[in-house]
Amino acid sequence: MTDPVVRPIGRVESPLTDLDAAPRQGDEGAPDCDLALADEFAPALTGLSAGAEIIVLTWLDRAARDQLVVYPRGDRTRSETGVFATRSPHRPNPIGLHTVTIVSIDGTRVRVRDLEAVDGTPVLDIKPVLGPIDQR
Repeated sequence: MTDPVVRPIGRVESPLTDLDAAPRQGDEGAPDCDLALADEFAPALTGLSAGAEIIVLTWLDRAARDQLVVYPRGDRTRSETGVFATRSPHRPNPIGLHTVTIVSIDGTRVRVRDLEAVDGTPVLDIKPVLGPIDQR
């Protein structure tokens, strides 16, 4: 088996810069921010428009990759839980999964609502929300 090769398509540009101050989920007060994509990906945005819900996959580059057990939401009064049963950013492959709404598109800049990723986070991919299974 060969190791997968993943290369970012862009970066998050956000006023969120402090990991500890960032909301844990996008609907917990994340400010609007931009997905700044590389120019070569402009054709890939065809068919997307303001108001559409999308799933943004990010690489949580500041997360711990060797952590397998966490206290859910950092709450030490709760039992430790395996990272695969949580949305913790700390995990073997720190891939972020974010359902957001497009506010606007200007060239290769996609303004979105409810993205809790911090400034500079690599964007790996964008996918459309297809229905209820994507919204759980």
